[in-house]
Amino acid sequence: MFNQIVRILGTPYFQAQNCLIYHLDCLEAMSYLPDEWVALTVTSPPYNIGKEYEQKQPLSDYLNWCQQWITEIYRLTRPDGAFWLNLGYLSIPDRAKSIPIPYLLWDKVPFYLIQEIVWNYGAGVAGRKFFSPRNEKFLWYVKDSENYTFNLDDVRDRNVKYPNQKKNGKLKVNPLGKNPTDVWELPKVTSGTQRASKERTPHPAQFPTAVISRIIKASSNPREIAIDPFMGSGTTAVVALELQRPVIGFEIREDYCKIAADRIDNFLTQQQIQASQLSLF
Repeated sequence: MFNQIVRILGTPYFQAQNCLIYHLDCLEAMSYLPDEWVALTVTSPPYNIGKEYEQKQPLSDYLNWCQQWITEIYRLTRPDGAFWLNLGYLSIPDRAKSIPIPYLLWDKVPFYLIQEIVWNYGAGVAGRKFFSPRNEKFLWYVKDSENYTFNLDDVRDRNVKYPNQKKNGKLKVNPLGKNPTDVWELPKVTSGTQRASKERTPHPAQFPTAVISRIIKASSNPREIAIDPFMGSGTTAVVALELQRPVIGFEIREDYCKIAADRIDNFLTQQQIQASQLSLF
């Protein structure tokens, strides 16, 4: 499949074993690709709130654009595949200070919605006339409501308060841990000279690897292809490679392509170093 994609789209901005990154508009690029080969899409598009990496559009245009690229994702997705969508909030003059964007897309997504996941990221702005915002939404979609991957045992939470509690002589809790529920309390990637996360890159809207790792483990299997049409800092690619999933990313900004490429290259280099060290023993 990777060879076929290179034949169709040409030389990628970055290429490594099991990884392609294209400096292309994802909607245009995906329109050239064949049907039903993607196992998992994990992505977070621009929120249309005037950030440095986006060009703000009228709300109706933005929602129509979302419908177009999501429809392309649907076409590319395997019958048993999944689509994880992260979107934040935007304002609607005279109607809403902060409305979750996925709520505006409920009738524009052809996938079947399994669940909304609330990511509680723990740090953020302080409110004076409203509760301080501390979450974003992930929507977990599948193509077939009865046939999809869910590897619960791979993502169980081992932080169990009473792991040895029994009932009628049997353990009450799965020895692998508990279901992590639909509220994920995972810290965001922070910035600043004193409190910057170790995984921080220059990208202004970077996902923590812990969030993406849980999604990829739960909704795909090794050697199944994952894509991110809005690659940004490359978190999806790094995590996918670490978990032995081939990955393809699209990113319209060349400076973000470079951030992602450098990050992936550094990750692969570190992997090689560790493998070499282990081979000594």
